[in-house]
Amino acid sequence: MNSVLKRFFLNERNVIIIILLNSITVFIEGFDNLPPLLVSIISFLDHFFTIIFCIELVVELNHYGWTQYIKSGWNKLDLILVILSLPSLFMAFSNQNELDFGFFLVLRLCRVFKFFRFIRFIPGIEHLISGVQRAIKSSVLVLLSFFIMILVLSILTCYLFKHLSPEYFGNPLISLYSIFKIFTVEGWYEIPDSISAHTNEIGSFLTRFFFSVLLIVGGILGLSLVNSIFVDSMVSDSNVGMENKISDLSTKLDQITQELKDIKNSLNKEN
Repeated sequence: MNSVLKRFFLNERNVIIIILLNSITVFIEGFDNLPPLLVSIISFLDHFFTIIFCIELVVELNHYGWTQYIKSGWNKLDLILVILSLPSLFMAFSNQNELDFGFFLVLRLCRVFKFFRFIRFIPGIEHLISGVQRAIKSSVLVLLSFFIMILVLSILTCYLFKHLSPEYFGNPLISLYSIFKIFTVEGWYEIPDSISAHTNEIGSFLTRFFFSVLLIVGGILGLSLVNSIFVDSMVSDSNVGMENKISDLSTKLDQITQELKDIKNSLNKEN
């Protein structure tokens, strides 16, 4: 029996199918006004999959051992998800009403994070994540500078326009979101139009000019610069690897060329 469980749960294809089926049940459970019978079936299946994941955890711990198992970041994620799923399983086998366990009821929402288990099966995900981590480390000063610029502009625009357009600049936090919205070039024109409706023609022109400059400097140039630096840092490892390979090939070609010259020289001497 133990060998059968190992063959089943150590096969990634079987685990993917289980996660997919559980994700479908969580997805369906999010709809309102479902028939009571369907709700009961979905709830039963979700608890069933939770038990399956617990068995998977036990099997993998028995196979790899705790030290080897916990070395993997993905295994840590699986362990956390299983632990967060246990309260809902406890309520299913108890006679208590779920409303008596408000804290556990909140933890049931964590079942949604089961979707993230799919990430570990994406081809090349480890290389992609390491690239993102490398990009964040090398771009942290640029990102911090960009955030400080947004913060300063949000305070400035808050003092300038809080009385003219409180829905966009009523306080620094709302203003921060509005500046970020402008930088993402998403519906940015609605903001100056809202302010212009409460000013004269000169004020309307200056307002639109100010936000147009803000869009160009922050949204088009600033955000593009941050994005290009981040992407360049992310793929830098691949570029370095390619450069090393080219360097190795060049060295080998030089060696082969030198060997051919030596052979040619030796043949000339013999003749």
